[in-house]
Amino acid sequence: MILTCLGEACRTTLCAPSVTHLHYPNTVRYRCRDTSPKSFGFRGGWEGVYAKIKSMKPGLPHPYYASYKRHRKEVTWQVILPVLLTGIFIIGLTILVSIATFRDGGDVGRWAAISTIWLVIPIMIAGLILFILLIGIIYLLARLLHIAPTYTGLAQDYIHRGAHIIKKVADAAVQPIFFLEGFSANVKAFFGRK
Repeated sequence: MILTCLGEACRTTLCAPSVTHLHYPNTVRYRCRDTSPKSFGFRGGWEGVYAKIKSMKPGLPHPYYASYKRHRKEVTWQVILPVLLTGIFIIGLTILVSIATFRDGGDVGRWAAISTIWLVIPIMIAGLILFILLIGIIYLLARLLHIAPTYTGLAQDYIHRGAHIIKKVADAAVQPIFFLEGFSANVKAFFGRK
């Protein structure tokens, strides 16, 4: 009878760790105690039987393909390096402005004006883009106003014709009911007279 170890409780009470398996590095072999009466001989109850337990931290596979290596290199050169260089540039510019402003009675007014210019430039670019979009929309609406009356007049004619046809069909659908109601009213009126 073989006792298979499962989990930490079994590891601490019944099994003694042996060696890591060479072909399966995430698998630990445990030497387990056999609880049958015949196993308690001169060997002290330890049999030469092993139970395999997989470790609880499975490792992710490490692909070593050329495309994966190229991807890692591209991430380094196209993402990490530009972010680092930009960060270093901004920190250096901040240090330069601080030194130039506060050293030996620096010209604070000039640096304030330069900072204002750099803050206003993105707003002006965004405003210019919106202005160009607005001009394009105005131009397209002006073109549409020259074309639209012809087609909107045709659409209005079709809508009036459709409404007229729908009214005729609805009247034709109700006509037999009105006829029967009128006929029954005439019959009741004729036989109801005294």
